[in-house]
Amino acid sequence: MSMEVAERLTADSMLALWPALSDDERVDGFRLLSPEDARDLFDGLSSPDQADLIRQLSHPEALIWMRVLPPDDAADLLQVIAPEERERFEALLDASTLREAKALLAYAEDEAGGLMNPRFARVRPDVSVDVAIRYLRRQTQQNLATFYYAYVLDQEQRVLGVVSFRELFGAPGDKRVDEIMRTNVVSVVEHTDQESVARTIAAHDLTALPVVDAEGRMRGVITVDDIVDVVQEEATEDIHKLGAVETLGAPYLDVGFLSMIRKRGVWLSVLFVGELLTATAMGYFEHEIARAVVLAMFVPLIISSGGNSGSQAATLIVRSLALRELRLADWWRVCGREIRAGATLGAWLGLLGFVRVLLWQQLGLYDYGPHSILIGATVMLSLLGVVVCGTVAGSMLPFVLRRLGLDPATSSAPFVATLVDVTGLVIYFAVAAAVLHNTLL
Repeated sequence: MSMEVAERLTADSMLALWPALSDDERVDGFRLLSPEDARDLFDGLSSPDQADLIRQLSHPEALIWMRVLPPDDAADLLQVIAPEERERFEALLDASTLREAKALLAYAEDEAGGLMNPRFARVRPDVSVDVAIRYLRRQTQQNLATFYYAYVLDQEQRVLGVVSFRELFGAPGDKRVDEIMRTNVVSVVEHTDQESVARTIAAHDLTALPVVDAEGRMRGVITVDDIVDVVQEEATEDIHKLGAVETLGAPYLDVGFLSMIRKRGVWLSVLFVGELLTATAMGYFEHEIARAVVLAMFVPLIISSGGNSGSQAATLIVRSLALRELRLADWWRVCGREIRAGATLGAWLGLLGFVRVLLWQQLGLYDYGPHSILIGATVMLSLLGVVVCGTVAGSMLPFVLRRLGLDPATSSAPFVATLVDVTGLVIYFAVAAAVLHNTLL
């Protein structure tokens, strides 16, 4: 790279360019950054990208940058590399960080213990503010998870309170820490699921959350920047499920071809089997279709409207359940609301369908025969019934899955659409049989 380009390089620009750069360009650009920008860039990379960069650096450089990592980030990096590489990467860590990282790897990746940083600022309750400040100055050299709060612990490491650095520096030097600390400390136990951790931080507007064991002893702290990654991961997982795709667990281009086929093929196979029922339903109404071929024209319109309305309802309810806006006990209220919404939307779509049939007949764009009004009424009433069915199915399925202890996001839009396709055909031909009796049928 030229000196002119090097002068324009910043951590932000490198992060933006990172996916498009080759391994050599990444290393060259990284080495041209100032120490501060290099640290910002390294901290901003994902664990797989950090591991790739470490592989390209010389041993002295790799040693420096591996030792920059706090224990929780080091554990994340060790988790994403191949088992045969782990010994080499572990050798780059200092003994203390390696020991702490291995302790974190004992927790599940999606638990509070797997997210926490075991390095946090701590003080005793019985010391003066001046003594606490001097002690905290020494602790700040240990790559602490947060520099905003100090946790007040007893001799058994149980949490007694929390005090912000601002409160410490603003208090008289001879005051004891337990006189200025806040005792209403929000915490989570080490095996709490990461979604619950994220909700706790959001509910209390925290920048850091202490993690304790079953006996109340403090084990570490989770900071809000760790939770940003968790929220993104959980949202990605839910989006994949809504799209009927097994969670990839890695960036798109990093997933192997066969693995991608497996993750997509399983759900596609399940949905295909479901759609076979649609073919069965079409076969059941074969005689009706043969007598009134015009009915087949509106089959895609009917089933797509039901699938779309069901997908809309499922998406809204899944998200509301995830945000705790709805509880299981609210299913009846939701059902009533969706019936009304489905009836209103279905009536509107049905009116559009009815007008379309009459308009095409009047303009001569298609000849529906002498019973065009009845055909239009069939389409209108079918759309009303199918949309109501779709909205109810889409809204209730997440509640059923949650009641069974499953993830509501599994009620993916394609799954709901497949379910409604079959019922939509039954509704359509049942309405047609009633409305067109003794005319076309």
